[in-house]
Amino acid sequence: MDGHLPKSVAIIMDGNGRWAQARGYGRTRGHREGAKRVDEIVTECCELGIPYLTLYAFSTENWGRPPYEVSMLMRLLVQHLRTMDKKLIRNRVRLLAQGSLERLPYFARVELKRVMRTTAIPEPKCHLNLSLSYGARQELVDAARRLAEKVRDGELDPEQITEGMLRDHLYQPMVPDPDLVIRTAGEFRMSNFLLWQIAYSELYVTDTVWPDFGVEAFHQALDAFGRRERRYGLTSQQQCLGPVYARAGFVRSADSTARTPLEL
Repeated sequence: MDGHLPKSVAIIMDGNGRWAQARGYGRTRGHREGAKRVDEIVTECCELGIPYLTLYAFSTENWGRPPYEVSMLMRLLVQHLRTMDKKLIRNRVRLLAQGSLERLPYFARVELKRVMRTTAIPEPKCHLNLSLSYGARQELVDAARRLAEKVRDGELDPEQITEGMLRDHLYQPMVPDPDLVIRTAGEFRMSNFLLWQIAYSELYVTDTVWPDFGVEAFHQALDAFGRRERRYGLTSQQQCLGPVYARAGFVRSADSTARTPLEL
């Protein structure tokens, strides 16, 4: 495999319906086939040593789909959780979830919590972060509300709010910003996914629909990532002069751990 590997990968899994339609199947068949790819890609991340994988499984906008399809997706989620927990434990994968999880049906929340609790092991090889009932705009609204509550209660002055503080109030602040975002099925849009976290992510779009996105296709995406130069707003020459110690666009000041803007 060419180049270096990302530490954190996010995937917009698109094309289940199109895969099924092209073969004359119902959409349910496409979603079931797509679930198989989840197992394969999670296993491959473990094999390669990629410690964080975030999957866009169900968006806030997906609630607007026909009720029968939403119901089927929730049942499929529970079925998959019931069969994947032992494999996650065997591969030392910890399951996380992010989104407006309270909107999920009760039976889905119960199963999700069970698997997250069962896989909460020390020093996992990989963290699998499922984005369920997830919308990036709502995530930012929720983070802003929590900060506003602290200001209201006198715990925080508005002037004290920093980029890092806002990030700490996102759904899963422990998950690093994705180095690589993969979107299947050829669509060139982010679809309300990780809008804060992807500020400096590398994007990879493939025409391959998700049910056909196997290990070989994943390796192609990783190879493309490994050949890219990540400059974070700097020039290539500046990148060679020394490390950037904080998130993209910032360096640590000499007298504190606070982030200060780079003078470009």
